Amino acid sequence: MKKVDIACIIDDDPIFVFGTKKIMKLANFCNNFMVFHNGEEAINNLKPIIEANEPSLPDVILLDLNMPIMDGWQFLDEFVKIPCEKEITIYIVTSSIDPQDLARAKAYDNISNYLIKPISAQKLQELLTEAG
Repeated sequence: MKKVDIACIIDDDPIFVFGTKKIMKLANFCNNFMVFHNGEEAINNLKPIIEANEPSLPDVILLDLNMPIMDGWQFLDEFVKIPCEKEITIYIVTSSIDPQDLARAKAYDNISNYLIKPISAQKLQELLTEAG
């Protein structure tokens, strides 16, 4: 089982972010966190890191769909346009149980899984095993 170096959480819900970070620490999931509160903030911060091919790029992104300013879908549409040498695992973590969202997620090659909130320590461990 491989530990993730950097996990990125893109979510506007401070309670979810706090809880997920706590679970990740308890599960020994990753060494560091990046947290962005909407897709625009994430793109504006990740794009220069990707373009410069810096080592501080996340290994895993937990992406919410419903956020203000730029939602998860808009983030994905921008993110896939950025050429990136490193493979970044993206998990959608959302409260949406809409079958259309699930079907839309399957259209993206770089989405590894679609998870319904809340996320448990056990589920994080399963993801870590999949990724490793």
